[in-house]
Amino acid sequence: MCGIVGYVGPRDCTDVLVSALKKLEYRGYDSAGIAVFEDGKIAVAKTKGRLVDLEAKMQKQGKPQGHAGIGHTRWATHGEPSDVNSHPHSGRRVTIVHNGIIENYKQLKQFLIDNERTEFLSDTDTEVVAQLLDFYYDGNPIRCIRRVLHELRGSFALGIVFADRPETVYAVRCESPLIVAQGQGEVFIASDVPAVIKYTKDYYLLEHGEIAVLKNGGVTFCSLHGRMLEKELLTADWDEDSAEKGGYPHYMLKEIHEQPTAVKTTITPRIENGLPNLSECGITPETLRAFQNIFIVACGTAMHAGMVGKYVIEKLARVSVTVDIASEFRYRNPLIGTDDLVIIISQSGETADSKAVLNLVKGTGAKTLAIVNVKGSSIAREADMVIYTHAGPEIAVASTKAYMVQLSVMYLLAFEMAFAKGKIDEDTCRRLTAQIVSMPQVIEKTIGAVVDMCQYVSTKLISTDSLLYIGRGLDYALSMEGSLKLKEISYIHSESYAAGELKHGTISLITEGMPVIAVATQNSLLEKTVSNIKEVKARGAMTIVICDEEADIDSEATDYLIRIPKISEMLMPMVATVPMQLLAYYTSVNKGNDVDKPRNLAKSVTVE
Repeated sequence: MCGIVGYVGPRDCTDVLVSALKKLEYRGYDSAGIAVFEDGKIAVAKTKGRLVDLEAKMQKQGKPQGHAGIGHTRWATHGEPSDVNSHPHSGRRVTIVHNGIIENYKQLKQFLIDNERTEFLSDTDTEVVAQLLDFYYDGNPIRCIRRVLHELRGSFALGIVFADRPETVYAVRCESPLIVAQGQGEVFIASDVPAVIKYTKDYYLLEHGEIAVLKNGGVTFCSLHGRMLEKELLTADWDEDSAEKGGYPHYMLKEIHEQPTAVKTTITPRIENGLPNLSECGITPETLRAFQNIFIVACGTAMHAGMVGKYVIEKLARVSVTVDIASEFRYRNPLIGTDDLVIIISQSGETADSKAVLNLVKGTGAKTLAIVNVKGSSIAREADMVIYTHAGPEIAVASTKAYMVQLSVMYLLAFEMAFAKGKIDEDTCRRLTAQIVSMPQVIEKTIGAVVDMCQYVSTKLISTDSLLYIGRGLDYALSMEGSLKLKEISYIHSESYAAGELKHGTISLITEGMPVIAVATQNSLLEKTVSNIKEVKARGAMTIVICDEEADIDSEATDYLIRIPKISEMLMPMVATVPMQLLAYYTSVNKGNDVDKPRNLAKSVTVE
């Protein structure tokens, strides 16, 4: 949730830390702070609010001057957003920044109080860790860190400085993501690669329980047991420009426009001689034929991609697919067999509940497949097979291109599985594959075709308090994502319902002028969906219909039509997604919201 950074090198440390934190604000923006070695002491600057507030405070009070330090941008968990709850937190000799949650902090806090450590200034679990490090510190930082780690329970990453170890930063990872980046005579820690990509592309992935020591522009590593480690230096395959806005007013709009390229980059390496080929991901026709049942487990937007995957896999491959929210699946004692496949979908590859599902499945004998965007992430490393979605960095909190490439992977998987199981012939598989190859051009065409109408329709939504999304079949799966996008960034209460369920209770919510957005791209179900649209229209709803350019929609049934290019009914979700993203975006813009950083949300949910 939170973002942490650290730096040791010749540059102005404060400038580096603030620059890096700006690239991590998508992880949290309730408060921000830094701690820098200045004239042999640790100087701390922190404040409630965003990084601009921290910069304004330092402009008035003076910024810390030095060449080594740590920084933090916070998504509040323990304690409300405030100056005192902001990171960094300190004991007498130790200052830390922290991402994650310490589950047993109350017991540790009581232990410290009982041992005459009675003064706690904040409500955070982080300060407990700082005080515990201080309590055990005997002049040997590594020994102290190792002892404290044995007492902590939870998922977390720490950046640590000791007052008597100047120009040195210590870092540790326990589940929560953390990288160490190596530049020319300088070294960094960060929660994610975009934070430091302007300085270097080379980085190490810290594993669970590993400790890094940053000093003299270099880094050494050791295990939780004190054993020195050699680690592989990785190189990011994208540059700083990929993580910048590129002239767009918001990252979200830029990432919507990047979807054609992201889909092309994702699918092209997985097609050979006109057919899907996922062998480089560890998936072969033989393995696909063996699976009896499929479980797709994810959170939020990734789960919605899984819903589309369920419809397509069941229709084509005739394999039973169960889609579940990771936070529910892990606690319901699911019935998983040795011939089953569990697919974990996660943009970051670090989603806490999804990681827990992966650990749960390991003892069942079932195979696991990760669909993730971040190379080397925890879920990618621990799954039996992995398909990387080459979307590049996604900075906006509301996911767009990550969802689109997840859809494209689900289609490729469905096509190859159906062919492997003999449910479709080669000609059909080639035809379906050719259609998905054409999707980048279709998505680009759709953006241009609907942007003006979406801008206009969004002006009709800004004054409403509540609205509904409805659809049938794939359109229902798609409406779930459309509803989520809108509520995430516009703060309008929005729910998605299967259109056929309206008469079973939901239609009682319809009031005069209430917007109802109907997704109607499935021509085989169009008549039934239009009937549902007429039902809400007759009760005073303002109806907005997303349909293909040839759909026969009664003009009396709809107030606004958003028409999109017509393609194969099965692939329509990849086209209809675009106007829903743009509706959410422009509604948020028209309401004056911070599109890329919606309130109370963070990009990567790395704690339960």
